[in-house]
Amino acid sequence: MRWRRYDGRRISQPIAEAVEETIVRERAEGYRLKVCIGTDSQVRGKTVEFATVIVFLREKRGGFMFIANYKSEMKMSLRERMILEVGRSVEIAYALCSILDKHEVELEVHADINTDPHFQSNVALKEAMGYILGMGFVFKAKPDAFASSACADKVC
Repeated sequence: MRWRRYDGRRISQPIAEAVEETIVRERAEGYRLKVCIGTDSQVRGKTVEFATVIVFLREKRGGFMFIANYKSEMKMSLRERMILEVGRSVEIAYALCSILDKHEVELEVHADINTDPHFQSNVALKEAMGYILGMGFVFKAKPDAFASSACADKVC
């Protein structure tokens, strides 16, 4: 995956290194951080476009994010797409969890899935929640899943 900042600047080093450098820098500047990871997707014709974000929240001081965009030509159901989104987020969370633990940074994994059964995305709620919680991560769904439903949605 190729990562970038919101302003478009590419992140050339491995994402784990970039995240650790960011944590060290932000802590040196006196910020207390929380990291939220989320993925969203949009269907555009025969292509599904995905965006995964790593959101750094500075306690009472706003935040910023790293972004990775990618596409798939694979045809999939809504449930498959929701689970793939969650899988991407868990993959990144798993790759970063030792660094976040080392620096005592709280982590949440956000799923762009509605908890209201009247919405279509609810079809994947139980599987997504089980997957994320089973991996030992804090799980957030809509309306609390801003990393996926707002941040990733904006850059997808």
